[in-house]
Amino acid sequence: MVEQQEASDDAVMTRIGQAIMLLHGGDREEARNRFGALWSELGADGDALHRCTLAHYMADTQDDPGDELAWDLRALTAADGLRAAGGPDGGEEPGGARAAEHRDTPAVRAFYPSLHLNLAADYLKLQRPESARIHLQRARAAAVSLADDGYGGGVRAAIDRLELRMREE
Repeated sequence: MVEQQEASDDAVMTRIGQAIMLLHGGDREEARNRFGALWSELGADGDALHRCTLAHYMADTQDDPGDELAWDLRALTAADGLRAAGGPDGGEEPGGARAAEHRDTPAVRAFYPSLHLNLAADYLKLQRPESARIHLQRARAAAVSLADDGYGGGVRAAIDRLELRMREE
């Protein structure tokens, strides 16, 4: 049963990855369609890492800044659900056993700087600078846990660029 669940999880991540490749290849509409279909399949009770990853990238397919914000907030909510259910910095909540045992919880922790960075950018687009500053501060605070590698350096550089942009406005 566990092996079947892991194979199913891998299939979902593979499908998310395929849609991400479409997005990065410039086919935003097809990526959005695939993400939407996957989101419907996952449902509200779907795996939190899948929901976080999918929503994080679905936000990038949106044309309307308000829709982008809504998807980024869904990604943050999914990440917070894993964390609150016994992941890093969280305690066990009733019904949180599945999330508490989730092998990818550290991956969700690595998402936090990017999640907050995206929210800061969303709020800036929506001309809500105070909310943007709050999430930029959260992104910077969360970035201390990132590895000193290409991903971590890229996120930190993006935080610096957004902070500079906000100062200039």
